[in-house]
Amino acid sequence: MKGIEDYIITIPDFPEEGVMFRDVTSVLQDEDGFRLAVDLMQKKLEGLEFDVIAGAESRGFFFAAPLAYNLHKPFVPVRKKGKLPRETVSIRYELEYDVAELEIHRDAIKPGQKVVLIDDLIATGGTNEAMIKLVESLGGEVIKAVFLMELAGLHGRERLKGYDVDAVITYPGK
Repeated sequence: MKGIEDYIITIPDFPEEGVMFRDVTSVLQDEDGFRLAVDLMQKKLEGLEFDVIAGAESRGFFFAAPLAYNLHKPFVPVRKKGKLPRETVSIRYELEYDVAELEIHRDAIKPGQKVVLIDDLIATGGTNEAMIKLVESLGGEVIKAVFLMELAGLHGRERLKGYDVDAVITYPGK
């Protein structure tokens, strides 16, 4: 039986020299790989009491939506600025070489709701930290963040100190 790492294709020196790019699309394009990824992420949530699953645009949607479906939980999309049709709250945050902005519907998270964040990858942790701030600004409580992959060399976990962070597979570099 194949492990999840067998479905992840690594592309050296992309998008720049020295980076080992871990391609999530190779997991999604294989029915067994995709099922295994969702199952392994779901396993990280066993025994956890929570109300809502939130996922980051766009690759977080790939895993958050099927998890929400499997676990019969609402799915809340956290989107790039200008993509949500109703009243939103937003946050600007720094990327490695740029600034980005995420939004969530103002009524997506109710005060006191326990929220699980799902994304494909934790690298520097900036997007995930922004998602936490959005959820908390609405009165929600982030009780866990689950990722398919972690690039430990970029120290994203440190940025999320104090939160329950889990990854299916951890790569030591960046």
